[in-house]
Amino acid sequence: MEAPEQLTSGDFTAAAEPFRLFEEWFADARASEPNDPNAMALSTVDADGLPDVRMVLLNARDARGFVFFTNTGSAKGRELAAVPKAAAVFHWKSLRRQIRVRGPVETVSDAEADAYFASRPRLSQIGAWASQQSQPLESRFALETAVAKFTAHYALGEVPRPAHWTGYRIRPVQIEFWHDRPFRLHDRVVFRRESPDAGAWSRTRLYP
Repeated sequence: MEAPEQLTSGDFTAAAEPFRLFEEWFADARASEPNDPNAMALSTVDADGLPDVRMVLLNARDARGFVFFTNTGSAKGRELAAVPKAAAVFHWKSLRRQIRVRGPVETVSDAEADAYFASRPRLSQIGAWASQQSQPLESRFALETAVAKFTAHYALGEVPRPAHWTGYRIRPVQIEFWHDRPFRLHDRVVFRRESPDAGAWSRTRLYP
């Protein structure tokens, strides 16, 4: 595989808004990353304000923000219910680039959650019913038993979306683009806006 083309400093730092730039970088990542170019590190905070981070998959995106899906009873689901704010980082090692996103979080509509759930593989749908995500698990056998139970229960017809499974949308107020440069003199540009509904973005170039 050829090495990714190295951007000049003006190629992205002069971009007018972040969503189109994200799409350009994401397309590059899909072409160069060996797996899961849509993986992102998601950070939330617990009731004590202690940060919590884990890898999740970006499942949808548009001008409203970045969407991932999970069990509402999971650690991140409970934390977002208490403090509906999050940060995420995409790191594409093959491109030597990363993107940071911060903003408030909202739950997607039932229609959006239903549509995405219907697109998942059937075994993943069963898994959403069988897993009490983030709760203590006595054994692997207990999980496999739960999977078998719901596989039998939904042996015929479509698997409905569980009420405890939905999507969350990060509505960014800040998006930063970072590109590796020699001698750690990296290129960085951050876009900011007052609120997710403000529309207009300000752009600032940052020291590495």
